[in-house]
Formats: sequence, C-alpha cells, structure tokens
Amino acid sequence: MKSVVLGVQHLLAMYAGAILVPLIVGQAIGLTSTQLTYLVSIDIMMCGIATLLQIMSGRFFGIGLPVVLGCTFTAVGPMISIADNYGISAIYGSVIASGLIIVLISTFFGKLIKFFPPVVTGSVVTIIGITLIPVALNNMGGGLGSPDFGSSANILLSFGTLLCIILLYRFTTGFLRSISILIGIVLGTVAAMMMGIVDFSAVKEASAFHIVTPFYLGTPTFHLYPILTMTLVAMVSLVESTGVYFALGDITEQDIKDKDLAKGYRSEGLSSLIGGIFNAFPYTAFSQNVGLVQMTGVKSRKVILITALMLVSLGFMPKIAALATVIPTSVLGGAMVAMFGMVIAQGIKMLSRVIGDSQENAMIVACSVGLGLGVSVVPDLFANLHENFQMFTSNGIVAGSLTAIALNIIFNMLPSKKRKDAVQLTEQEV
Repeated sequence: MKSVVLGVQHLLAMYAGAILVPLIVGQAIGLTSTQLTYLVSIDIMMCGIATLLQIMSGRFFGIGLPVVLGCTFTAVGPMISIADNYGISAIYGSVIASGLIIVLISTFFGKLIKFFPPVVTGSVVTIIGITLIPVALNNMGGGLGSPDFGSSANILLSFGTLLCIILLYRFTTGFLRSISILIGIVLGTVAAMMMGIVDFSAVKEASAFHIVTPFYLGTPTFHLYPILTMTLVAMVSLVESTGVYFALGDITEQDIKDKDLAKGYRSEGLSSLIGGIFNAFPYTAFSQNVGLVQMTGVKSRKVILITALMLVSLGFMPKIAALATVIPTSVLGGAMVAMFGMVIAQGIKMLSRVIGDSQENAMIVACSVGLGLGVSVVPDLFANLHENFQMFTSNGIVAGSLTAIALNIIFNMLPSKKRKDAVQLTEQEV
C-alpha cells in the first residue's frame, strides 16, 4: 500500500507537465475537442511506456534508475512552428525520424556531447523559453482570435491562477510545492466553473474506454527542416537527461558508465519513435521527480513501476483525459507564464555557471540568444534567401541553436593564440 501511495505521489508531481504539453500544442494547432482528448490520453499512456522502457535494465535499452519520463517542454515551440509551416503530419514524421536518429547515435552521443556544453544548452533552453512566452500571454487573454480575448474574466482567471501558483510556491514546501502548478490549475478551473464558463460537453461525449490507434491524427510526412529541428531538440533533451541520470545515480549510489548512458539514450529515442507512431511526443527525464526521490528517500524502481502502470492505464480512459481539456485557456495561460518562465530561469541558471569572467562565453550567449529572439520577432528577415538557407534561418530556435554551436566551436574548441600563449607560459614555469 505504501508503494502505491508513493507511486500516486510521483504521478501527481509530473501530471501537470504531462498534460500541459498536449493541451498547449493541441490548442495551438487547432485540434477539435475529440482530437485533443485523444492527444492527452495517448500522451499520458506514452509517458508510462517511456518510463517502463527506462526503468528496465536490459542489454540495449534502459538505464535502470527510478526515473519518470514525460514530454519535453523544449519541443513545444518547435512542434507548433512545424505544424504552422508543414502541417500536423510533419510533426510526427520529425518525431519518428529524430527518435530513430537518437537510437542510432546513442553509442556515440557521449563523444558528440562536447558540442553541447552548458554555454550551448543554456543558450538553447533560454531561447526556447523566451519564444514560448508569447504563447502564454495569448492564452492569458483567452487564446489568439478568441471573441472574448482580453476580457476582464480571462484576465482575472489568468492572473488569479498565476497568483495561486506564486503563493503556493512561496508558502508551502516539499510535495505541495512540487505540485503548486497542478493545484493552481485546479483552483483556476474551479473558479471558472463558479463563473459559468467551463464546458463539460467533451467529458460527456468521451467514451469510458478506448483502444489507441496508430496515426490517429494523420500519416506522418517527412521534411528535412522539421527533422533537423526535432533532432536538435532531442539532443538538447539528452544533455538535460544526462544530468538527471547522474543525479539519480548519486542518490541511489550507482556508478553510471558510458554504456549505461547509451542505453538510457536509446530508450529515449525509442520512446520518441513509438510516440510519433501513436501521434504523441518526444520524451525526456523529468527532473521534478528526482526531487521526490531525494525528499522521500525511497529509491526503489518498484514505486516508479507502479507510477508507469498507472499512467498506461489512464491512457486508455478518455473521460479522465477529457477532464484536462475543459481547463479554460486563460487558466492555462496563467500557469504557462510560470512554467515557461521557469524554462528561461533554468537556462539562465545553466549560463550563470559558465559566463563568469569569460568574455568568449558571454559573446556566444549574446549572439545566439539575440539572433534566436530576433528571428522569432522578425521572421521575414531572411525571406529573400534561397529556400535551402531559409531552412536554417526561418525558425528562431534553430537559428539560435546553430549559432551557439558554431560560436562555441570557434571560441572554445579551435586553437587560439590566447590558449597557445597560456600553454607556453605553463611550460616555461615548469
């Protein structure tokens, strides 16, 4: 019974993150309530399957740690952009292709990781967070194009939800603090119900049980630019997951070796590949559940296994998924400000460790973040370039990411006179 309770606790800690991604993406790309219900259901189920693949410890797959997986927020902006330019089907083609690429390069990613030091990953995470803020603000108003956009009811609900989250985060600790966003969304929805603006028709229409269907939202299509975008997102997610693996390895007193990392990377790639087939998302290790492992002191994979089985079971119950779809857009917007703001804060935290007195790293951050944000604000800047070049310049996240990678090679990896002088000075001292 204790293991079940602990499993429920892990489920609650990650549930808001699990359902928010399909809700944000689904609303942004114009899905119907029925399609949105399916998207939430399949995402919940795939979180469970991805977690099962990761907690196992096989020959080729599974890092064997008490880790919970969910859809990465770094994929939200790119997926919306891909849908706008190439259609929904291109999202899933790119997710499948990027998952396969990760499976294939998993053994060698440890060597590629040198191209993704904190100055690069921190810049990418910051750019992604910044580009998501307009999505949050539009939702705070009720959704772009909504007839009541910016109404007093929407503003009250969005800022009320945000205030609830802030107060919970400030005055609670431990588990309550870890689910402050989930509680804020629930309270915001209850307030909206009292105002009479919550529509439960989607819950009434949803079936009690369903069988998941491959390619439910459409047959995947494959385009180079979306595949490149999602592969970059997947690589950044792997770098973030690596930190989670080492943190859990330290907590559980397990020595994480290269082969263990490779198995963990393969599981994430396989999860994304399967997720794309069932019209879900790419998956990554959730850091919030690491805090729960540390807080409770319970390091058994049995607890995470129970969480994973619960998630898979919930994925077959559309009525439960439909409950998430009744959350008003303005309530989601208030929660998004906190969540996307935390993405920016995480990026800044990563960068704070590497900028310091390094003018080179400061220049990398300045140019990559500046260009990433600039392209997002002025997307027509490179409209006159050849379409092959526009593939790299039409999206702020891709443009900023490639800039960070290139400048890191130039400033930190290529030989420089400054480094040569430092080496010669050291040799003279010896």
